Amino acid sequence: MANEHFYPAIEPYRHGELKGDERHVLYWEECGNPEGEPVLFVHGGPGAGCSLDDRRFFDPAYFRIVLLDQRGCGRSRPIGELEANTTTHLIADFERLREKLGIDGWHVFGGSWGSTLSLAYAQEHPERCRTLTLRGIWLLRQEELDWWLYGMRLIQPERWREFSEAVPKAERDDLIEAYWRLLNGSDRAAALAAARSWATYEITSCTLLPNPEFASCFDEPEVAWAVARLEAHYFRNVRFDPDDRLLQRIERIRSIPAFLVHGRYDIICPVKSAFDLHWAWPESSLAVVDDAGHSSHEPGITRELVAATNRIRDFGDPRLR
Repeated sequence: MANEHFYPAIEPYRHGELKGDERHVLYWEECGNPEGEPVLFVHGGPGAGCSLDDRRFFDPAYFRIVLLDQRGCGRSRPIGELEANTTTHLIADFERLREKLGIDGWHVFGGSWGSTLSLAYAQEHPERCRTLTLRGIWLLRQEELDWWLYGMRLIQPERWREFSEAVPKAERDDLIEAYWRLLNGSDRAAALAAARSWATYEITSCTLLPNPEFASCFDEPEVAWAVARLEAHYFRNVRFDPDDRLLQRIERIRSIPAFLVHGRYDIICPVKSAFDLHWAWPESSLAVVDDAGHSSHEPGITRELVAATNRIRDFGDPRLR
């Protein structure tokens, strides 16, 4: 799935586990230069966890690259766990990891749900964030949820039809509740079938052109279940108040240099959200990639993300951009 814009594949020089609380144990790793400029990679989903290619957006000779699988995600355990799993908990985990690793401040890089969480983290701890690099902006507003659950049928009706027909007809007016019931019911087979439908609807919409290799990312039933269950949980139970909280709190992070990257034809997270954020935060830099959708693995998206991290490397202080 990687393209020529990525840095070469690397392995961690250190990894470990972070105890979130009595239930959650989180996997973390460090790559690149142990003495380098620290950067935190915030993965999307929620539920997906970090991939091997997520290490490759950064010059490994310059950056100390920190990756963390969020609660219930990836190599953290227990997989798919919803208890004590909110943005407040995840933000606290970032701070706990930063302190554990002896990092005073770091650059923060996140895409999709990772952009949501990166913004929320920065607004709580602006003094810890040196820069923000955000891709596929998602602000967790009702208009974005309505688009994902219903609006996407205007562009890909066949995929939405499969997604909606996975729940009983009488329940299709409230897809989030219908899926929530299936994903959390006692019928394990029904839960896994619903998870596969949810995950397929999402992953096949991530790239501008069909990409079977990318679409296979959620083929593992337990991975699909974790993604679907956690996404449904955050869509249904963990919302910002007010709905546009991340936009209303921009003043808290206005002085942090920010690079925004978004695909023009992003079906998952419509480009309007990137413009809404940029218009509220005109000091940010916005790159709209006209030949890309949602995935960070599409060449134009990768190119702009690597260009942003290279700019941080080359200028030291990105305010010089």
